[in-house]
Amino acid sequence: MNKTTIRRYLGLLLFASVSMAYTQETKDTLFYRSLHSTAAGMGYWYSQANGGLETITGIPYTQLPCQNCHVPGCSRCHLTATSDGPAYSSKAARQQEKCLECHAREASILKIDKESNRLDVHFARGMTCLDCHTARDLHGDGKTYVSMRQEGAMEMKCEKCHAPGNSRAHTVHGGKVDCQACHEQHVVSCTNCHFETQVREGKRISIPVSGWLFLMNLNGKVTSANMQTFVVKGAKTFLMFAPQHSHSIMKKGRDCGDCHGSQILQEIQTGTVRLTQLEDGKLQNIKGVIPVADNVNWEMVYQDREQGKWVPLSNPAKPKLHYAAYGKPLTKDQIHKLLLVQKAK
Repeated sequence: MNKTTIRRYLGLLLFASVSMAYTQETKDTLFYRSLHSTAAGMGYWYSQANGGLETITGIPYTQLPCQNCHVPGCSRCHLTATSDGPAYSSKAARQQEKCLECHAREASILKIDKESNRLDVHFARGMTCLDCHTARDLHGDGKTYVSMRQEGAMEMKCEKCHAPGNSRAHTVHGGKVDCQACHEQHVVSCTNCHFETQVREGKRISIPVSGWLFLMNLNGKVTSANMQTFVVKGAKTFLMFAPQHSHSIMKKGRDCGDCHGSQILQEIQTGTVRLTQLEDGKLQNIKGVIPVADNVNWEMVYQDREQGKWVPLSNPAKPKLHYAAYGKPLTKDQIHKLLLVQKAK
């Protein structure tokens, strides 16, 4: 073996050693255990073990294209072009457009609020996602979480900037109701998510609706929530409720009557609430605040997807009901208090 060959051999060994060390180092960083990297929240709520959508699809999460919806590494957010070539930049990662490329629901909410001239108070002041969300929210803290709603997973809290108010509403609800339950304008919900299209084509096909806000229990407080429905194999249906922060905040909180003694609350007492219906062939939904109570028949329009068109199911199966992301329905006592408060006025 001549000297040239030996040098090349030693060079290859050195390169391999550095590459292995680099790979191990990057995989050991906090980010690769963060929810942005693992996207574990999707798999957690979907799993059969947790009573998720897999209970009616029979397809493991590892075989779905949605498992690829995660941030593969630093370059996805931090890589930018400079006059000297590609480089990493924290400024590039702080651009709101970068966040909205993946967070489509937030992009939809922002679009709706702009068109209705009811912009989130933070966005109206020129604030962006990273003015509230910390590096820890994005990069993780080294712990492995299964949901962003899991205690400790997110560092962002309204109270970090806003001191508790001294109004009657703040006094009555203090320690019992999250800020967003009163201050969020609405949530955008995905209805009729067509599972077969997602499996077959890797596309998310659904009908978005807005103008409502659900309420659930999370970590000992009432908080804002959302819903999502699925159609599987043309007949099976799935209804999911989960806590959600919609990033559509208004300065003034809701009026008492929006939650207490409302028409929707009266319908909940009857045991049946019609959430969506067809009007002239277009899906419409009720508006307002909707407390999520147990043992309620949530009537929905479920539609199959045939040749690019939505076709209403004439006799859909009763939906499998699932409470996701650590959310729980309001208790009978909580629903009862909502009624009593209004009667006392």
